[in-house]
Amino acid sequence: MSEKMKTGHCLCGAVQFSAILANNDAHVCHCKMCQRWAGGPFVSVACTPETVFKGQDAIGVYPSSDWAERGFCKHCGSPLFYRVKSDGSYYLPVGLLDDAEGLTLVDEIFIDRKPALYSFAEKTRRMTEAETMAMFAASSGES
Repeated sequence: MSEKMKTGHCLCGAVQFSAILANNDAHVCHCKMCQRWAGGPFVSVACTPETVFKGQDAIGVYPSSDWAERGFCKHCGSPLFYRVKSDGSYYLPVGLLDDAEGLTLVDEIFIDRKPALYSFAEKTRRMTEAETMAMFAASSGES
């Protein structure tokens, strides 16, 4: 697992961050919640819980599910993060990174929720909603 520091900021610059990537993998979520939040597919990178945000007063947090919350800039509305409550890990939008070089798109989840109007050309692992939920349940120890 490579550790690589990345920096970035929201559209208006009120929130800045530095984060250590869990790896160089980029992920796409097609669930309806991500579509509404990001205005389309949510393309993200996994980062460690040690992610540091500057401009805390500009960060709004929405508890979007029992297991995760989403952060956004209160000034410009930029989505800032999807944070897993159980382990504190972050998924940051690729578009906020100052440098996205070296990332590889590896998977798409909720593929059965993807609108027909777009498709990614890369060959990725594609998981349906049922497969995604089963994977999350298995990784959290639920049965």
